[in-house]
Amino acid sequence: MRLDGKVAIVTGGSRGIGASIARRLAADGATIAVVAHRAREKAEAVAGEIVAAGGRAAPFQADVSRVADCERLAAEVVAAFGTVDILVNNAGVYHPLPMEETTEALWDAQIDINLKGSFFMAKAVAPVMKARGSGKIVNITSTLGVVGSSAGAAYCASKGGQMLLTKALGLELGPHGINVNAVGPGATRTDMNAAIRAQPGREERMEAIAPLGRYWMEPDDVSGAVAYLVSSEADAVHGAHLMIDLGWTAW
Repeated sequence: MRLDGKVAIVTGGSRGIGASIARRLAADGATIAVVAHRAREKAEAVAGEIVAAGGRAAPFQADVSRVADCERLAAEVVAAFGTVDILVNNAGVYHPLPMEETTEALWDAQIDINLKGSFFMAKAVAPVMKARGSGKIVNITSTLGVVGSSAGAAYCASKGGQMLLTKALGLELGPHGINVNAVGPGATRTDMNAAIRAQPGREERMEAIAPLGRYWMEPDDVSGAVAYLVSSEADAVHGAHLMIDLGWTAW
């Protein structure tokens, strides 16, 4: 398997896209640190699934909006597994509201978790990767880092920031053998957007305008792209932003 012997941290790994990524990288041979903030029992469940399938994994807890938690998490993973080869910055929150309803707390939450957390997690694992002369970092962004949303300014700002963060860190860390790239999912069925999908007629309206006839993806549609970017097959890829969105941003 192409990730044999590698250790991967997947933030937000207890559900949705993060859980799918954790399972996929484990299937490719990596040892997985499944990270959750509050949903410790869900992280334990995902790690348990991986172990039951013959892989290696353990649950960890961290609030990536806190620098001290990022540093502690990196140290705990190294203590448990010996190193960190892969970081997937997947933890994120989305509060789709118009400007007048977006409070300072909601703005801060989206910027701090989605953008600040990605930077300080990368900073926390970079010394380990630099010492080994290799490493892979993948930021999970969004189509809303490329196109706007009339009710999502803070989220769009955080995801657009992640895109340029990817390029900047790709240039800074590339000389140390570390690849930094991003995957931008389109609309993906997760519990985070269940309330949006439950709005009467919402799914039908979006399917009707989808450029390729399908709007909603499943988490497993995203994890394969991450598996590629963290493998040796992507050693020459730096600062890339791979859109997985059923053609939405192409349209």
